[in-house]
Amino acid sequence: MLTGDIPFDSQFFSEVASYWGSGLMFLIAIGFIYLAIQKNFEPLLLIPIGVGMMLANIPFSGMAEEGGLLILLKGFGLDTGLFPLLMFLGLGALTDFTALIQRPSMALLGAAAQVGIFGTLLGAIALGFTLENAGAIGIIGGADGPTAIFVSIRLADESLLGPIAISAYSYMAMVPLIQPPIMRFLTTKTERSVVMTFDPKPVPKLVRLLFPLVILMLAALVAPKSIPLIGMFMFGNLLRESGVVERLARTAQNELINITTILLGLTVGGTMVADKFLDPDTLKIFGLGLVAFTVATASGVLFGKVMYLVSGKKINPLLGAAGVSAVPMSARVVHKVALEANPNNYLIMHAMGPNVAGVLGSAIAAGVIISMIG
Repeated sequence: MLTGDIPFDSQFFSEVASYWGSGLMFLIAIGFIYLAIQKNFEPLLLIPIGVGMMLANIPFSGMAEEGGLLILLKGFGLDTGLFPLLMFLGLGALTDFTALIQRPSMALLGAAAQVGIFGTLLGAIALGFTLENAGAIGIIGGADGPTAIFVSIRLADESLLGPIAISAYSYMAMVPLIQPPIMRFLTTKTERSVVMTFDPKPVPKLVRLLFPLVILMLAALVAPKSIPLIGMFMFGNLLRESGVVERLARTAQNELINITTILLGLTVGGTMVADKFLDPDTLKIFGLGLVAFTVATASGVLFGKVMYLVSGKKINPLLGAAGVSAVPMSARVVHKVALEANPNNYLIMHAMGPNVAGVLGSAIAAGVIISMIG
């Protein structure tokens, strides 16, 4: 018989069939790359993450196994927390605190948006996650990928690091889709049309130099566990503002943050192997991530409405959405929605104040959670 001449290895076919999950992960990775290239959703993040996901899910490649490239990068940069800290150094060198210094009240909007962190933490506990895992999941509400990774390394089970990081970065990329409907629903056209006339004096160099040092000392008093993040962020900003280490500032703003972005993206994507990602807990984390971004945006906008009323209707409540620390994406979204209501309404510079305050707020919230739970 012909069939008798062809050996049938049932174990081989069973093993091949078990790789259907890798195929699904490939499709997800292609989706990330499509969003990055076609829709321009955070391409600097989604392309490395998508490629890392592909490499990790190629059967028999060994890329995501002991001794493989992705595992080596994970041990070097994720397990040690090095990559998130280097990202904060680069972000600090890129950040201009002028808008926040000129109008310190915008820090309140950055703080209000952090409600999403603690709301998500409670939601994660309600869904059955341990307190440590819930604390790491809650940081997704801060809309800050490096911070989410930093907390996950210290609190969460290793199997949850990838889903938490991917959820944080995915929703950061989708800020232009998530935030506008919430902003329009919670505000009237009259509120969105408010033009803010604010022409402050230039900030003296001494104030710009003292600002990162003061913030560092305040963070040390309020949340000492946030110092690794805040410290690197302020170090980068001091390089920028000092004016005497231009080469170091340029390196932090360009080469350092670009290299770290590539390695961090590849490594995060490399943690997304099928047998760990295709799990009910992953779906819960993605659901909680959406809730986190929704609550963070809504709480910021609602507090913005309070400031709108208290200021005599001089503050545009849309600025509250910029308190979500997806810098500078959420500030750009605020600007775009304001222009829809009033073509002469330019909010981008005003929105950068709560935007950078949101970065500080999420890092401090991370320190508080690590201190309470870790």
